[in-house]
Amino acid sequence: MGKESDFLGQPRGLILLFFVEMWERFSYYGMKALLILYLVNARHWPISSAAIFYGNYTALAYLAPLLGGYLADRFWGARRSLVWGGSIIALGHFTLALEGRTTFYLGVALVIIGTGLFKPNVSTMVGQLYAPADERRDAGFTIFFMGISVGAFIAPLVCGYLGQKVSWHYGFGAAGVGMVLGLLLYLWGRARYLPGMGYPLPAPLRKDSPPVKVSSPERRRILAVLLIVFSTIPFWACYEQFGSSLSLFADRHIARTLGRFEIPASWFQSINPIVILLFAPVAAGLWEWLRKRGKEPSAPRKMVFAYLFIGAGFVFATVAGFRSETRLLVSPMWFVSTDLFRSWGELLLSPVGLSYVTRVAPAQYGSRLMAAWFMAEGLGNLLAGLLAAHSGVIRAGRFYSIFVAIALVSAIGLLAMLPLLKWLTADRDDLPG
Repeated sequence: MGKESDFLGQPRGLILLFFVEMWERFSYYGMKALLILYLVNARHWPISSAAIFYGNYTALAYLAPLLGGYLADRFWGARRSLVWGGSIIALGHFTLALEGRTTFYLGVALVIIGTGLFKPNVSTMVGQLYAPADERRDAGFTIFFMGISVGAFIAPLVCGYLGQKVSWHYGFGAAGVGMVLGLLLYLWGRARYLPGMGYPLPAPLRKDSPPVKVSSPERRRILAVLLIVFSTIPFWACYEQFGSSLSLFADRHIARTLGRFEIPASWFQSINPIVILLFAPVAAGLWEWLRKRGKEPSAPRKMVFAYLFIGAGFVFATVAGFRSETRLLVSPMWFVSTDLFRSWGELLLSPVGLSYVTRVAPAQYGSRLMAAWFMAEGLGNLLAGLLAAHSGVIRAGRFYSIFVAIALVSAIGLLAMLPLLKWLTADRDDLPG
């Protein structure tokens, strides 16, 4: 964890973890881009059943890391968990590439289990690259998360094309190939780039320490974090429509012909990561510019704007939905506009919320409150599937207007909580106003 570096001024192990995570996210988003389209178009599931299944899958993919992180901390270590997780994910995708009802369910279950072992531990190893006071940490995580966006951008283009234009099972198989590449890369480079990292702690250090007394200000800050964490559930319920109801909308109602080529509906899943890649540096620069002038808004206030952005995006989806009811194909720019505002909203909520948890949570509760963040995201995904299940029976325009209302009500509710949140964190005078 010294200052040696050869990758954008960062520890050299970061370049390895950047590409390992890029390929793992390639496999995850490749399957995710195909899943509901496959269920409805190939297996001929009703939209309601497919949407609920999709919601359950994405929810479990976010909840499983809670157990995976615990197993790594207590028994296996991040090093071994990454190998097992990556291997199980790849096996799951290759199982999905086989024909059959049993292999489908088995493949999905394996991907969830493998994701639970892999996802929390690769992030843990990024953190282990830095000493506690290393000022490069935030920039390093920003670079690492860009790897996620690169994988998420490429995956729908490759897996989506193979799945929709060649064979669904080729698409799932390609996701497995991506995970194998990431796993082989990790096995090749871990001894050289991550020496001594990711091993389980010695048994005496893993024993539960005596309970630490929590002060009254700390209890108030715990409540503030929980309010922020669970206020994100409606956001994720709106956000995940892009993988379910809006993915089906793009497949059926968007004009996707370019000359003689029909653009696969799954390709629209690449809009979000490219927007994140382009605008994340802009957002970071804006916050720094405002901070230096003493005008940076607080994290909860930024999240109010996140709801307004995603609500504005669903205004475009609502208009597109009403236009589709005339049985005419809708311009893809309506979808692009919806996703553009959704992505801007994500930039105002996801990194901001994660930062809030790490800054406000008492140190002895940091991991558990971070786990609560992923739990809320999983619950939001579950709710997204339950809502998307109604997209086949409610007219598109009216259906997407529901999410405009959800976003506006959530923004108003969070805005009303601002004074309470400020009082709960009054002992932290280093937080932006």
